Amino acid sequence: MAKIKIKQTKSRIGAPVDQRRTLDALGLRKLNKTVEVEDNPSVRGMINKVHHLVTVID
Repeated sequence: MAKIKIKQTKSRIGAPVDQRRTLDALGLRKLNKTVEVEDNPSVRGMINKVHHLVTVID
């Protein structure tokens, strides 16, 4: 499958618990960390939930 890169650009401090858990599920635990994940609808939904904290690098 296709892969996409996601970078955490904003801090998780002050974010609700469900958004923190979503970042953890994506593998983003530190600021400016980049991960490569498979591009599927469930990952797209997680990205949509925390879109204000992350950047998608194509």
